[in-house]
Amino acid sequence: MAEVVCKCGVKREPGYLYFVDKNGNCARVNMKRPGKPYKKKVEMLHKCGIKRKEGYLYFVDKKGNVAMAKMNRGGRKKKRR
Repeated sequence: MAEVVCKCGVKREPGYLYFVDKNGNCARVNMKRPGKPYKKKVEMLHKCGIKRKEGYLYFVDKKGNVAMAKMNRGGRKKKRR
């Protein structure tokens, strides 16, 4: 399943989207809600400096750590004519 890459221990709050940014650091941004004003303000929470491998998905897990999992590249077979 998923393998922990960096133990950040980020405290997750409702209303935020947590992700790994392009520099490999743990970050968050406000979620857009219908009918409410939206300001896209990205906050860096923990400096991890992860080097990404191709074919893996990087995310912030429930415990607040950065984890990686192999991407499932399956899908439905195309019909032959």
